[in-house]
Amino acid sequence: MTLVGELHTEYGATFADRGGTSVVANYGRPERVGRAVRNGVGVIEHGYGIVRITGDDRLDYVDNIVSNRVPTADGHGVYAFVLDPNGRIETDMYVYNAGERLLLFTPPETTDAIVEEWRSKVFIQDVTIEDASTELAVFGVHGPQSTEKVASVLNGAGAPEPELTFDRGTMGDVGVTVIAGDNPIGEEGYEVICAAGDAPDLFETLMTRGMNAAPFGYDTWDALTLEAGTPLFRSELRDRLPNTTGVPNAVDFEKGCFIGQEVVSKVENRGQPSRRLIGLRCAEPVDAGAAIVDGETIGEITRSAYGPTVETNLAFGYVPYDVDLETVTIESNGSTVEGTVTALPFVSSGRQSDRCPR
Repeated sequence: MTLVGELHTEYGATFADRGGTSVVANYGRPERVGRAVRNGVGVIEHGYGIVRITGDDRLDYVDNIVSNRVPTADGHGVYAFVLDPNGRIETDMYVYNAGERLLLFTPPETTDAIVEEWRSKVFIQDVTIEDASTELAVFGVHGPQSTEKVASVLNGAGAPEPELTFDRGTMGDVGVTVIAGDNPIGEEGYEVICAAGDAPDLFETLMTRGMNAAPFGYDTWDALTLEAGTPLFRSELRDRLPNTTGVPNAVDFEKGCFIGQEVVSKVENRGQPSRRLIGLRCAEPVDAGAAIVDGETIGEITRSAYGPTVETNLAFGYVPYDVDLETVTIESNGSTVEGTVTALPFVSSGRQSDRCPR
C-alpha cells in the first residue's frame, strides 16, 4: 500500500496492484525514465510487506527456518529464502538485524502467511511475530549517482557500505535508516526507511532536496532488474528449487539445518539441477507463460520487458539444465518470435546484482 499516493499523483503516477498492494506502475514514459535512472538516480516507493520479530529467541527461531545465516550484529542484513519441506521457494526476503528486533522485508503477498504460520510454530520460545507493514515506509534510491544523492540529504551518518549493512541518521527532520542494497538494477542503490507518518516528508526530501532524482515505478523496476539479471519472486522464484534459479547469495550450505535443506543440498551435491534460468533477446515482445521451443517445447517465459538501456525486448525463461542453446523459438499469442540466448546480465554497468545467476 502506497503511503504517499497523493504525492505520486502530483507527479503523474498511475497505479497497479502488486501482490495485493497498490504501487506506482509508472509516471509516464517508463522507458525514458529507465534510461534516466540508469544514467543518474531515481526514487521508488517499494511495496514490501514487513514482519517484525522480537524476543530473546528471535535469532535462533528465524535462523532455523530461512536458507541463509541470520546476522547476529546490529546493522547487518542478509538475503534468504523460506522453503517448503520439498525444497521449493515459498518466499524470498531480506532479514535485517535492528538491535532488539529483526525486520523481514517480504513480497506483500506472502506476509500474512508468514505471520500466521510462524506464530503457530512458537511454543516455548520467547518470540513475538508481528505484521509491521503499515508502520514503516521504504523508498529505494537507485542509480550510479545514488551515493551522491543519499549523501546530499543524509545527516548524522555516511552512505553505508558494504551491501546489506545500514546506518541511522536524519533526512530533513525525519529519522531514517539507510540500507546499502544488493544492486538489483545493476547499479549502486539504497533503501531508506522511516515511520509511516513521516513518509510524505521523506518522499519530498528525496525528490526535491540535494541532487535531482527521477521518480519511477514498478514498470521501470521490472525492466531494469531484468537488464541486470535479477530474478524476482513473483516471476522467477516462486515454487522453484533454489538450485534452478542460480541465485548465488540466498543459500548458505554450511549453516546447518533449515526447512528444505536436505533437498537443496542433495541437488547441490549432485552437481546440477534439472532446469536453469536463461536470458533471451527477442525480436518482438513476448508474454510471460509463452512456450520456449527448440524442436519441441522445452520451457516457458517467466518475465519480459523492453530493456531501456539495450533498446530491445528481453526475457527470462527456464529450460532443461543440460540443453545447449544459441537461439530458440518463442510461441506467444499464436505467433512465433525468435529469441537469442544471452549471458546474464544483459547490461554490465556500475555494479553487478548480487542475485544475478552465476
